[in-house]
Formats: sequence, structure tokens, C-alpha cells
Amino acid sequence: MTAFLEENGLAASGESGDWTPLAGGVSSDIWRVTTSRGTFCVKRALAKLRVAADWEADVGRNAYEWAYMQTVSALRPGSVPLPLAHDPARGLFAMEWLPPGTHPLWKSQLLGGVADPGFAGMVGDLIGSIHAASAVDPSLPDRFATDANFHALRLDAYFLATARVHDDLSDILTGLVRQTAGTKLALVHGDVSPKNILAGPDGPVLLDAEVAWFGDPAFDLAFCLTHLIIKAKVLDGPGHEIATAARLLVERYFRHVNWESPERLSARAAMLLPALVLARTDGKSPVEYLDNGQQGTLRHCARGVLLASPKTIQESIALLLL
Repeated sequence: MTAFLEENGLAASGESGDWTPLAGGVSSDIWRVTTSRGTFCVKRALAKLRVAADWEADVGRNAYEWAYMQTVSALRPGSVPLPLAHDPARGLFAMEWLPPGTHPLWKSQLLGGVADPGFAGMVGDLIGSIHAASAVDPSLPDRFATDANFHALRLDAYFLATARVHDDLSDILTGLVRQTAGTKLALVHGDVSPKNILAGPDGPVLLDAEVAWFGDPAFDLAFCLTHLIIKAKVLDGPGHEIATAARLLVERYFRHVNWESPERLSARAAMLLPALVLARTDGKSPVEYLDNGQQGTLRHCARGVLLASPKTIQESIALLLL
């Protein structure tokens, strides 16, 4: 680890640096590292994720995240931490350190009762612009042909695991797996969640792209909305503002959709959204801040919306917020 710093010019010869573990991730070890050359963030993927369920994944995903950061840093400078150095053999990469004083976590703001619809609109704008730019880059489908990784970390862990709990929804959920896996249109982050978005002074900054995949952009849209819907549904206080934020995020996102019919993308996202809400109660990675009553409320609601088969993302949001 210290050799990685020295070899990449991030530490002086023989300098070990000051390594401080950072909390918050289930899939990687993350440190803030300070040396005479500066302060950086260093990340290493774990083979077994820190969840109750048995959940393993290829540590090679560290390289996918590095590739995503390089790609998006070029497409939208400042929307990801600046990538600094990568060591694929050791499974490590270093990136710019963004202090929480100037870059608070969006999740912390939402849970603290601060729901800014304008910022949510900026998130929608960012995701949409990345999808639009990546959809016309012929180098990206091969560079992010990470189907096995995406299947393990998302399609199986979320949809197939949930289908094993809800037998009567198995056909719907396995159908979503087939549809999502077969849709290859844009560079997908795969984990666009408020826990992975910093509210920077110049706009949102995306973190944790180890699920990066060239696939269905509707997944990113639905994944981000899932967390807003859950918070609006079960939290006291800022629920109305969060619901407004979700709708503005959608509006700003669709301004960029030119790689396919907006209606087709909206229809896919409409079904992915309730499936993901249900997965956050009964999949391999349940939301940690929900009590049993809140889980039951979300479970009942998400099941009903899935069975209702909404045709647009706006309809899906409206049904989930009833």
C-alpha cells in the first residue's frame, strides 16, 4: 500500500503516510491518506461485501471504477473526484480528496431534513448528460463490457434475490433482469444513490462507480429515484420536498434523452423503480435506516405498483407516493 503511494509520486521515498479508514461502504476499503505530497483518497475493492447475506464479487471491479472516473472526468470535469493513480495488480486506485466541509454527502442532507429540489435537478442533469455523451462514444461498449459484474452486484443481488422471496412476482422480476441485461445504450454508473453523491459548491460529484457498465441508462435513473421515493415515503418532515425533488430530477434528466425514444426509456424505468424499492426491503442490500413497520409499508406499496404495471416513470412515482 505504501509502495503504491511512492511508485506513483504520491509520497516521498520511504514515507508511509497517515492512513485514516473511512466509513460508509460495504464493498470496499477506503482511506484518507496524508503524505508530504498532499491528501488523497485510496480505495480497494473487497471480495466479500459487508452485508448479512452471502454476497461475493470480482475485485477486478476496482478497475471498472477507475475507468469510469477517467471517462466521466473527461466528459464532465469536476463531476467525479479527479483520478490520480491506479495499480490493477494491487487492486488500488487513488483519487482526489474532497473534504466534507465543502462537499457534504447528499444522503446526510436528506436524512437531516434538507431537501433541495434544485440540487436534485442538477443530479438529473448530470446523469442525463453522461448518458447522452456516452451513447455516441464507440469505444465504451467494449471498455465497459462488465456484464458479469453488473449481474452479480445488481441483477442478482437486487432482482433475483427479491424474486426468491416473492414467488408470485418472479416472472416480473426475472423479465426485468432479461430486459435490463439486453439493453446496451449508454455508460451506466450502477450506484447513483444519495450516499454516493457529494453536494459540491459547483454541483453534484459522483462516487463509487465500481458497478459501471455499458447498458441500460434507465437503471441509473430508477436507482437514484428509489432512494428519494423511500425517503419521501417513510421520513417525517422533508417528505413533500423530496417528492418535488424526485419529479424535478426526472424533468431535468429527460432534457438529455436523445439516444432513444423518451417513451421507451420511461417505460423501462417505470417498472425498474418499484422493483428496486422492493429490493431495498427484501434483496441482498436492505436499506439500513428502516424499521420493520417502514419496511412493511414499502413492501406493500412496491408490490402493488409492480402488479399495476405503470407505463411511465411519472406514473410510477405517483403510485409509489400514494
